[in-house]
Amino acid sequence: MISLENQTLFVTGASRGAGAGIARQIAEAGGKVILGYARNSEAAKAMASELGDQALGLVQADFSAPDAAEPAWNEAKSLADGPIHGLVLNHGVFEASNVHDPADIWRQNWARTLQINLQSCADLARCAAQDWVDSAQGGSLVAISSRAAHRGDDADHPAYAASKAGLIAMIKTLARAYSGRGLLAYAISPGWIDTEMAPQDPDDRKAALAEVPYGDMASPDELGRLCAFLLSGACKSATGATFDVNGASYVR
Repeated sequence: MISLENQTLFVTGASRGAGAGIARQIAEAGGKVILGYARNSEAAKAMASELGDQALGLVQADFSAPDAAEPAWNEAKSLADGPIHGLVLNHGVFEASNVHDPADIWRQNWARTLQINLQSCADLARCAAQDWVDSAQGGSLVAISSRAAHRGDDADHPAYAASKAGLIAMIKTLARAYSGRGLLAYAISPGWIDTEMAPQDPDDRKAALAEVPYGDMASPDELGRLCAFLLSGACKSATGATFDVNGASYVR
Protein backbone atom coordinates (compact mmCIF):
# COMPACT_ATOMS: atom_id res chain seq x y z
CA MET A 1 0.00 0.00 0.00
CA ILE A 2 1.26 3.44 -0.93
CA SER A 3 0.75 5.87 1.92
CA LEU A 4 0.94 9.65 1.79
CA GLU A 5 -0.75 10.13 5.16
CA ASN A 6 0.21 13.40 6.87
CA GLN A 7 1.79 14.75 3.68
CA THR A 8 0.86 17.85 1.71
CA LEU A 9 1.59 17.92 -2.02
CA PHE A 10 1.39 20.78 -4.52
CA VAL A 11 0.42 19.63 -8.03
CA THR A 12 0.51 22.08 -10.93
CA GLY A 13 -1.79 21.65 -13.91
CA ALA A 14 -4.13 19.71 -11.65
CA SER A 15 -7.53 20.81 -12.91
CA ARG A 16 -7.88 18.15 -15.61
CA GLY A 17 -6.20 15.40 -17.59
CA ALA A 18 -2.98 13.94 -16.25
CA GLY A 19 -2.82 16.44 -13.39
CA ALA A 20 -6.27 15.47 -12.19
CA GLY A 21 -5.24 11.81 -12.24
CA ILE A 22 -2.14 12.64 -10.21
CA ALA A 23 -4.12 14.66 -7.67
CA ARG A 24 -6.73 11.89 -7.40
CA GLN A 25 -4.16 9.17 -6.70
CA ILE A 26 -2.32 11.31 -4.16
CA ALA A 27 -5.61 11.85 -2.34
CA GLU A 28 -6.45 8.14 -2.50
CA ALA A 29 -3.08 7.44 -0.87
CA GLY A 30 -4.03 9.75 2.00
CA GLY A 31 -2.17 12.89 0.93
CA LYS A 32 -3.51 16.41 1.10
CA VAL A 33 -3.43 18.18 -2.27
CA ILE A 34 -3.02 21.81 -3.29
CA LEU A 35 -4.32 22.12 -6.84
CA GLY A 36 -2.55 24.43 -9.27
CA TYR A 37 -4.27 25.59 -12.44
CA ALA A 38 -3.86 28.21 -15.16
CA ARG A 39 -7.27 29.32 -16.46
CA ASN A 40 -10.04 26.76 -16.00
CA SER A 41 -11.31 27.70 -12.56
CA GLU A 42 -14.50 25.67 -12.94
CA ALA A 43 -12.57 22.48 -13.64
CA ALA A 44 -10.25 23.22 -10.72
CA LYS A 45 -13.18 23.78 -8.38
CA ALA A 46 -14.81 20.57 -9.59
CA MET A 47 -11.60 18.65 -8.90
CA ALA A 48 -11.36 20.15 -5.42
CA SER A 49 -14.97 19.18 -4.79
CA GLU A 50 -14.26 15.61 -5.91
CA LEU A 51 -11.32 15.33 -3.52
CA GLY A 52 -13.28 16.78 -0.62
CA ASP A 53 -11.28 17.21 2.57
CA GLN A 54 -8.14 15.97 0.83
CA ALA A 55 -8.01 19.22 -1.20
CA LEU A 56 -6.50 22.13 0.72
CA GLY A 57 -7.15 24.79 -1.89
CA LEU A 58 -6.47 26.18 -5.33
CA VAL A 59 -3.54 28.18 -6.70
CA GLN A 60 -4.10 30.04 -9.96
CA ALA A 61 -0.94 30.94 -11.88
CA ASP A 62 -0.11 31.91 -15.46
CA PHE A 63 3.36 30.46 -15.85
CA SER A 64 3.89 32.27 -19.14
CA ALA A 65 4.64 35.26 -16.90
CA PRO A 66 8.30 35.24 -15.82
CA ASP A 67 7.50 36.23 -12.24
CA ALA A 68 4.63 33.80 -11.58
CA ALA A 69 6.41 30.90 -9.88
CA GLU A 70 7.47 32.38 -6.55
CA PRO A 71 4.05 33.88 -5.72
CA ALA A 72 2.44 30.55 -6.65
CA TRP A 73 4.77 28.67 -4.29
CA ASN A 74 4.16 31.15 -1.51
CA GLU A 75 0.38 30.90 -1.98
CA ALA A 76 0.63 27.11 -1.84
CA LYS A 77 2.58 27.39 1.40
CA SER A 78 -0.10 29.63 2.86
CA LEU A 79 -2.73 27.00 2.02
CA ALA A 80 -0.71 24.09 3.34
CA ASP A 81 -1.65 22.43 6.60
CA GLY A 82 1.96 22.64 7.77
CA PRO A 83 4.94 22.19 5.42
CA ILE A 84 4.72 21.18 1.76
CA HIS A 85 6.27 17.73 1.43
CA GLY A 86 6.20 17.33 -2.35
CA LEU A 87 5.87 19.22 -5.62
CA VAL A 88 4.65 17.75 -8.92
CA LEU A 89 5.56 19.85 -11.95
CA ASN A 90 2.83 18.82 -14.35
CA HIS A 91 1.92 22.02 -16.20
CA GLY A 92 3.03 22.66 -19.77
CA VAL A 93 2.08 23.56 -23.33
CA PHE A 94 2.35 21.67 -26.61
CA GLU A 95 2.52 24.41 -29.22
CA ALA A 96 3.96 24.49 -32.73
CA SER A 97 7.34 25.98 -33.63
CA ASN A 98 8.17 24.91 -37.19
CA VAL A 99 11.43 25.84 -38.90
CA HIS A 100 9.38 27.30 -41.79
CA ASP A 101 7.66 29.84 -39.52
CA PRO A 102 8.79 33.47 -39.84
CA ALA A 103 11.77 34.18 -37.59
CA ASP A 104 9.84 36.36 -35.16
CA ILE A 105 7.09 33.74 -34.76
CA TRP A 106 9.70 31.00 -34.36
CA ARG A 107 11.45 32.89 -31.56
CA GLN A 108 8.19 33.86 -29.85
CA ASN A 109 6.96 30.27 -29.81
CA TRP A 110 10.29 28.95 -28.53
CA ALA A 111 10.38 31.60 -25.81
CA ARG A 112 6.83 30.86 -24.66
CA THR A 113 7.36 27.08 -24.62
CA LEU A 114 10.64 27.30 -22.74
CA GLN A 115 9.18 29.79 -20.26
CA ILE A 116 6.18 27.63 -19.38
CA ASN A 117 7.62 24.13 -19.73
CA LEU A 118 11.11 24.71 -18.35
CA GLN A 119 11.86 28.09 -16.78
CA SER A 120 8.76 28.23 -14.58
CA CYS A 121 9.42 24.65 -13.48
CA ALA A 122 13.00 25.58 -12.62
CA ASP A 123 11.73 28.60 -10.68
CA LEU A 124 9.28 26.48 -8.69
CA ALA A 125 11.96 23.85 -8.06
CA ARG A 126 14.25 26.61 -6.79
CA CYS A 127 11.59 27.75 -4.32
CA ALA A 128 11.09 24.19 -3.10
CA ALA A 129 14.83 23.60 -2.81
CA GLN A 130 15.26 26.70 -0.68
CA ASP A 131 12.70 25.31 1.77
CA TRP A 132 13.79 21.67 1.70
CA VAL A 133 17.58 21.50 1.40
CA ASP A 134 19.21 21.00 4.81
CA SER A 135 15.81 21.22 6.52
CA ALA A 136 14.53 18.76 9.09
CA GLN A 137 11.66 17.71 6.84
CA GLY A 138 13.02 17.80 3.25
CA GLY A 139 10.80 17.08 0.28
CA SER A 140 10.29 15.28 -3.03
CA LEU A 141 10.09 16.74 -6.51
CA VAL A 142 8.49 14.95 -9.47
CA ALA A 143 8.64 16.50 -12.94
CA ILE A 144 6.40 15.28 -15.77
CA SER A 145 8.58 15.26 -18.86
CA SER A 146 7.91 13.35 -22.11
CA ARG A 147 9.30 10.57 -24.28
CA ALA A 148 10.02 13.46 -26.68
CA ALA A 149 12.87 14.43 -24.35
CA HIS A 150 14.68 11.25 -25.42
CA ARG A 151 13.56 10.51 -28.96
CA GLY A 152 12.60 14.01 -30.17
CA ASP A 153 9.20 14.99 -31.53
CA ASP A 154 7.65 15.87 -34.88
CA ALA A 155 8.62 18.78 -37.13
CA ASP A 156 6.19 21.16 -35.41
CA HIS A 157 7.44 20.61 -31.87
CA PRO A 158 11.23 20.96 -31.49
CA ALA A 159 10.75 23.51 -28.71
CA TYR A 160 8.51 21.12 -26.79
CA ALA A 161 11.07 18.31 -27.03
CA ALA A 162 13.90 20.62 -26.00
CA SER A 163 11.96 21.94 -23.01
CA LYS A 164 11.18 18.44 -21.77
CA ALA A 165 14.80 17.34 -22.20
CA GLY A 166 15.87 20.34 -20.15
CA LEU A 167 13.43 19.33 -17.44
CA ILE A 168 15.07 15.91 -17.12
CA ALA A 169 18.54 17.47 -17.00
CA MET A 170 17.36 19.76 -14.21
CA ILE A 171 15.98 16.82 -12.20
CA LYS A 172 19.23 14.87 -12.58
CA THR A 173 21.25 17.87 -11.47
CA LEU A 174 19.10 18.60 -8.43
CA ALA A 175 19.24 14.93 -7.45
CA ARG A 176 23.04 14.86 -7.73
CA ALA A 177 23.39 18.10 -5.80
CA TYR A 178 20.86 17.68 -3.02
CA SER A 179 19.67 14.09 -2.57
CA GLY A 180 21.86 13.73 0.51
CA ARG A 181 20.62 17.03 1.87
CA GLY A 182 16.87 16.46 1.93
CA LEU A 183 15.66 16.97 -1.66
CA LEU A 184 14.71 13.89 -3.69
CA ALA A 185 13.99 14.41 -7.39
CA TYR A 186 12.42 12.22 -10.06
CA ALA A 187 11.22 12.58 -13.66
CA ILE A 188 8.46 10.72 -15.50
CA SER A 189 8.47 10.55 -19.30
CA PRO A 190 5.07 9.53 -20.65
CA GLY A 191 4.06 8.93 -24.22
CA TRP A 192 0.40 9.43 -25.08
CA ILE A 193 -1.84 9.83 -22.06
CA ASP A 194 -5.53 9.18 -22.61
CA THR A 195 -6.80 12.72 -22.02
CA GLU A 196 -8.46 15.38 -24.16
CA MET A 197 -4.99 16.35 -25.40
CA ALA A 198 -4.58 12.94 -27.03
CA PRO A 199 -5.84 12.40 -30.60
CA GLN A 200 -9.64 12.25 -30.64
CA ASP A 201 -10.24 11.62 -34.32
CA PRO A 202 -10.55 7.83 -34.78
CA ASP A 203 -8.02 7.69 -37.62
CA ASP A 204 -5.52 9.88 -35.77
CA ARG A 205 -5.96 7.80 -32.62
CA LYS A 206 -5.44 4.58 -34.58
CA ALA A 207 -2.22 6.01 -36.04
CA ALA A 208 -1.00 7.06 -32.60
CA LEU A 209 -1.67 3.64 -31.12
CA ALA A 210 0.01 1.87 -34.04
CA GLU A 211 3.40 2.85 -32.63
CA VAL A 212 2.58 1.63 -29.10
CA PRO A 213 3.45 -2.08 -28.70
CA TYR A 214 1.32 -2.30 -25.54
CA GLY A 215 -1.64 -1.25 -27.69
CA ASP A 216 -3.14 1.44 -25.48
CA MET A 217 -2.44 4.87 -24.05
CA ALA A 218 -1.52 5.36 -20.42
CA SER A 219 -4.38 6.48 -18.21
CA PRO A 220 -4.07 9.57 -15.98
CA ASP A 221 -4.50 7.32 -12.96
CA GLU A 222 -1.51 5.17 -14.02
CA LEU A 223 0.63 8.28 -14.04
CA GLY A 224 -0.88 9.29 -10.71
CA ARG A 225 -0.08 5.99 -9.04
CA LEU A 226 3.56 6.23 -10.11
CA CYS A 227 3.72 9.80 -8.80
CA ALA A 228 2.23 8.75 -5.49
CA PHE A 229 4.74 5.91 -5.19
CA LEU A 230 7.70 8.22 -5.82
CA LEU A 231 6.38 10.88 -3.45
CA SER A 232 5.85 8.29 -0.71
CA GLY A 233 9.57 7.72 -0.24
CA ALA A 234 9.14 4.00 -0.78
CA CYS A 235 12.25 3.88 -2.98
CA LYS A 236 14.39 6.89 -2.15
CA SER A 237 17.42 5.44 -3.92
CA ALA A 238 15.61 5.99 -7.21
CA THR A 239 16.27 9.72 -6.84
CA GLY A 240 17.60 11.16 -10.09
CA ALA A 241 15.90 8.51 -12.21
CA THR A 242 13.54 8.97 -15.14
CA PHE A 243 10.59 6.57 -15.45
CA ASP A 244 9.19 5.79 -18.90
CA VAL A 245 5.41 5.39 -19.20
CA ASN A 246 4.83 4.91 -22.91
CA GLY A 247 3.69 1.36 -23.61
CA ALA A 248 7.16 0.49 -25.02
CA SER A 249 6.78 3.03 -27.82
CA TYR A 250 10.24 4.29 -26.90
CA VAL A 251 12.57 1.95 -25.07
CA ARG A 252 15.97 3.14 -23.79
